[in-house]
Amino acid sequence: MLRWTIIFIVIAIIAAIFGFGGIASGAEDIAKILFFIFIVLFLISLLSRLFRK
Repeated sequence: MLRWTIIFIVIAIIAAIFGFGGIASGAEDIAKILFFIFIVLFLISLLSRLFRK
């Protein structure tokens, strides 16, 4: 699960660079969505590690 969160944050950063730089108009929205998906997955993985022990 942590591997997927890292993949999502890398994709979000790349989309943000394109979107905020004016290269692609829709990339900013994609970056925002992927960022929130990353946050949710990160919290889920963090909570699952805490409750495993």
